[in-house]
Order: sequence, then C-alpha cells, then structure tokens
Amino acid sequence: MSQISMMANGLSKFVLTDDNYYSNEADWQYMSTSQYKSFKQCEASALAELKKEWEPSSDPKALLVGNYVHTYFESEKAHEAFKEENKEKMFSSRKPYGLLKDFQIAEQMIERLKQEAVFSEIYQGEKETIVTGKIFDVDWKGKIDCLNMNDQYFVDIKTTKDMHERKWNENYGSRETFIVNFGYALQMAIYQELLFQQYGKQFHPLIAAVSKQTPSEARLITIDEDKMAYEMVLLKEKIERIVKVKNGEEKPHACGICEYCRGNNRITGFTSMDDL
Repeated sequence: MSQISMMANGLSKFVLTDDNYYSNEADWQYMSTSQYKSFKQCEASALAELKKEWEPSSDPKALLVGNYVHTYFESEKAHEAFKEENKEKMFSSRKPYGLLKDFQIAEQMIERLKQEAVFSEIYQGEKETIVTGKIFDVDWKGKIDCLNMNDQYFVDIKTTKDMHERKWNENYGSRETFIVNFGYALQMAIYQELLFQQYGKQFHPLIAAVSKQTPSEARLITIDEDKMAYEMVLLKEKIERIVKVKNGEEKPHACGICEYCRGNNRITGFTSMDDL
C-alpha cells in the first residue's frame, strides 16, 4: 500500500524522533509549516518533491547558513556533526582553503548573538523539542529551537538578509516584515497551539533574529498576537485544499514560474506579453 493510501486510511502509526523528523515518511504523515509554505508557493512542485519525482537544484547555501547558526546553539556535538556532514559544501577546495564567505558570515552571526547577554539569558531550556498535534483536523509536527518550560516561553532563531526590509504581502494588502513574509508569524502560532495541546499551557513566542549583514544586527522579537490569529484564519481557509492535493484527491495547480514549472511547462499556445 502506498504512503498516500496508508495516510488516508489511518493505517500507519508513525512516532516522530530526532532521527526521522526530517524523513520523507514523516512528511507524508505530518504537515509542517515548511511543507505548508511549499504547497502554497506551488502545489505541483511540492507534491513532486514529496513523491520523490523531483528535487530542487537551487543553491542550498541559505539553508545551510541558517542550520550552521542553529546547530551551534543546539550543542557542540550537533554543530560538529553538521560541519562534518556538510564540509564539502562549506569549505573551499582552493587555496587559501578555509570556510567559504557565506559561512564566515555565519560565524560572525554566531559571535554577534554571543555578544548579547540578554540572548544568552533567554536562550535557556530544552533544545530541538519535537511537538505534535491536530490543527483543523490535520496532523502537524514542529521542532522548537529552545523551549523554556519553567517560564513558559519558546525561542526560535531566525537568520535573515535584513530584518528591516518590508515587502508587499497580498494577504495583508500592505508591506510586511520578514516575520510575516517568511511565514514565521504562522509558525509561531502553530507552535503555540501544538505546545498548548501537548502541555496544556500557553507559551509565549520569541524570535532571536540575526542578520546576514556585516556587521550583523541582533534582536529579540515579540510576535503580534493579532497577526498570529489572522495567520491561523488564513490557514483554516487553505489547509483543506492542500491536504486533498497531498492525498491525491485533487490535482495540483502549477504556479508556472518556479524551478519545477520552468522545467516542466509545455507550450500549448501563445502568451501575451502583458501576462508575463
């Protein structure tokens, strides 16, 4: 029986662990904010990647830089394991060798956060905590960077090009910060709900942001509760369609412009210049 059928018929009992959290099977069994964002951007590419029919070939450096910073504050063991696993992508193969520029900046970002005593005081608790639950009748998973059970808050580290840059957001009809545009307000709302389901307590979300500029800027950012509530309203409107596409009940829509669509679009007629 296929993974889709198992999921649809509820025949698979899948227990999330650190070892399988990012596995393909876990992605079939659970929705996550990253998967949800992928389906929102292009249903066709998200489904093709989930079914292992296609892999993006885009430069993974941005993701690797973020993980480089994350694993440092997770533990020394996790950071060393990450560097060993990705050393061919991080280190120059030519003289003078050493870390590539992107990861030199990642080192700078780490040092910038370490300079802030308030960050060190706040970033205390359980690291990489897995949470699960049901939201709008869908199984969700989340992995929280730092969970402080005693003081009932959680912290996620976010790296960004420029935390003051605002871009137009269609859902809000206004120029919004990276917190909204990259789905972090939604992510914090989902984590808060999953934590409530798992522990029966209301946890306060915080984002520890550090920029990829030189020098880096560092801030501890609170999340607007109204924006989190609105993101959950938008999620409720869209999740049913996405789950049906994921389960094979409806055909995926192609965005027409992403990496997947560029390689798979077929010419079936003429395109007006005004439609470009």
